[in-house]
Amino acid sequence: MKNWKILGKSTNSIDNIIEVLLSNREINDKESFFHPKDPTLLTPKDVGIHAIELKQAFQRIQKAIEKKESIVVYTDYDADGITAGAVLWEALFELGARVMPYVPHRVDEGYGLSEKGIDRVQKEFDPTLIITVDHGITAVSQVAYAKKHGIDVVVTDHHVKQQRDPNCPLIHTTDLAGVGISWFLANMLIVKNKEKARDLLALVAIGTIADMVPLVGANRSLVVYGMKELKATKRLGIVALLKDAGVIQDALTTSDVSHILAPRINAMGRLEHALDALRLLCTKNADRATSLAQVLHITNSERQQLTIDTTLQAVKLYKDSKNIPNILVVSDASYNQGVIGLVAGKLVETYYRPAIVIAVGEIISKASVRSIRGFDVISFLRKHSSLLVDVGGHPMAAGFTIETKNIKKFTKVVEEVAQRDIKESLLIRSIAIDLEIPLTAIRSSLYERMTDFAPFGLGNPEPVFATKKVTVESIRLIGAKQNHLKLKLSSFDAVGFGLGEWYGKIKQGMTVDVAYTIDKNTWNGNTSLQLKLRDIRIP
Repeated sequence: MKNWKILGKSTNSIDNIIEVLLSNREINDKESFFHPKDPTLLTPKDVGIHAIELKQAFQRIQKAIEKKESIVVYTDYDADGITAGAVLWEALFELGARVMPYVPHRVDEGYGLSEKGIDRVQKEFDPTLIITVDHGITAVSQVAYAKKHGIDVVVTDHHVKQQRDPNCPLIHTTDLAGVGISWFLANMLIVKNKEKARDLLALVAIGTIADMVPLVGANRSLVVYGMKELKATKRLGIVALLKDAGVIQDALTTSDVSHILAPRINAMGRLEHALDALRLLCTKNADRATSLAQVLHITNSERQQLTIDTTLQAVKLYKDSKNIPNILVVSDASYNQGVIGLVAGKLVETYYRPAIVIAVGEIISKASVRSIRGFDVISFLRKHSSLLVDVGGHPMAAGFTIETKNIKKFTKVVEEVAQRDIKESLLIRSIAIDLEIPLTAIRSSLYERMTDFAPFGLGNPEPVFATKKVTVESIRLIGAKQNHLKLKLSSFDAVGFGLGEWYGKIKQGMTVDVAYTIDKNTWNGNTSLQLKLRDIRIP
């Protein structure tokens, strides 16, 4: 049972509905929201970047370009990091810099800047400058190690700072995704080539959506303009990826990016080596693009099956438990590091508890963490950093390294603290509903006004409505596994994906309360509005 939180007062006036939606999202400046600023005009203040630090980083990079120093763009291996790396590498290459990208291997080197990675980079490229993208803000000792070996470092990162920063120029903000920061820097560097800057926005849209940052303010600008570029891009790798996935390019949505494109890019870093994902985004060879798109597709399919298998094993650990702890901690030597984040997400989805999944190694183990609304997991973990090798991330998602010998003690400590500190009210699933409306208020004119709020995401969720005491005219199960629900409610079709459990509880002629979003459905050439159910209640 979900707790319904209805945020606004009931109305059937379209203008009033729109005003409630704006109020719920705390949107005071309608003009800048519905007409976001051109990203090329964004200032450091707009994106939360410290101007003096930005200047220091910019000057060091300019010097490296002018003196033809060897530069390495050191990326992360997820979709945000890969797109960020592609953006900055292409911008520097456009300026004639001696630059190469470097993508660390998840298992061999681990997340972020590492001494092993620095050694490999020095042996292969002998750089005098490393620029990190989507990581580095916690790499105090690693930056010192690089300097000791004659390599300067510029850090660009959006993760939460620790008490101590690396001793190097920083471009940091938590307002953007890693790719957003990378593009902001790139846009400064190639200021005379606006066409290239706009082309790179296609990659920015992918990385920003994939990293699930709030789609408000500067991020909204980047995604609105980036989606326009993405729908029209001639980039061979993206075109091949869309074709392989069966997605129509000019009809591309943010949902397609988050559920189809991003997982394929992420899959390479999870199971293989993310360098092929970077190659796909940057290639200028059509045959190479096609073959790489196929590699990403196959790898993603393998990732999907591995996630299913691991999730089933992890979920079973609590299936028969009468007292599920306030935080879930599971660890096993069979867990693949590449999918533990996804498995943690599935545990949260199943039990609605913060979840920690640890891939156990012989001496060192890696963990991924996902949280629930209202529980800052990175702050929680840093309180127990004495038991960890390192930790980093965001309030809703984090990762850490731990000595295997400390897992048992760590598990005991965090379970005890969570049992004491996490309030029961946080562990009740809730659904935020914008307002209650009658079904008669649902018209094409309302739907068209709602589309102005897109793109949807964190900070700007898709509008959710509630209607009470609606009569069920028909009900049936749909889908290959018969786990989805199809209802007829008055003159509207309603689809409840994953709500098949309600079949048998609801009968024709009953009245129900429904929470839903409004969608446009086209079938056999006919287009109509339908309800996509989020939840059902029997009054």
